[in-house]
Amino acid sequence: MGLEQNLGVTLLLLKLQSSLLLSLFWEATPVLAVFGNNLQNYTFSHILFCQNGESSLGLSENFNGDYLFSFDFSKNSRVPRLPEFAAWATDKRDIKTIDADKNLCQELQHQLSRLCKGRIPEARGNPVAEVFTLEPLEFGKPNTLVCFVSNVFPPRITVTWQHEGVSVESSSPTFLSATDGLDFQAFSYLNITPTSTDIFSCTVTQEGDLFSTIAFWVPQNPIPSALLENILCGIAFGLGIVGIIVGASLIIYFQKPCVNGAD
Repeated sequence: MGLEQNLGVTLLLLKLQSSLLLSLFWEATPVLAVFGNNLQNYTFSHILFCQNGESSLGLSENFNGDYLFSFDFSKNSRVPRLPEFAAWATDKRDIKTIDADKNLCQELQHQLSRLCKGRIPEARGNPVAEVFTLEPLEFGKPNTLVCFVSNVFPPRITVTWQHEGVSVESSSPTFLSATDGLDFQAFSYLNITPTSTDIFSCTVTQEGDLFSTIAFWVPQNPIPSALLENILCGIAFGLGIVGIIVGASLIIYFQKPCVNGAD
């Protein structure tokens, strides 16, 4: 992305953040909930961004900072980040509004990029990646690795996975979402069945950078598997039976009368 495009994205995000999000707040009553004597406020954010080149359009929706949906503009439909969110992704009542926002975004980006060319330095973030399991680690049980990437700007990155140095396909597309600080974060998922010798890595490459960010994952602190639990229970049960037998034998032995030999 060139200098003018980054400037356009930055100013446009500021513009949309102040207009689009404020309009949502003005039109909707804040969602409040009472827990005991505490009043809590919940926020739903809807952020659309555009830029030149690949990944030219993006829309993310978050609830209290938790990323829920992206948007597939080619299909005019929401894409849930997790299967649990799929039931809410079918609502299409605001498709026309999203299309109007998209057109406004692209027009503003084009005009701002042309007017501000070469006037402001390019803004870039250094991605930070970490890898963790979606469920508690248990050897031999299917699980999902999550590569979480923060401090992404501009939102043009590629996330790839490797298992012991060999490339493997991710289980889903990379999900990008905007944050309140106007940078971006990304999620990538990989389905695995972990073993004790696994070494996985997540590589994040940002367009225009001469380096990549790599995060490794190796098994740590697994919970006991069901098989191991059964084996341990069997051993404990066996030791218990042996203890009972030995105890009973000792009781019988010491209850026998002593027989002294005659002089």
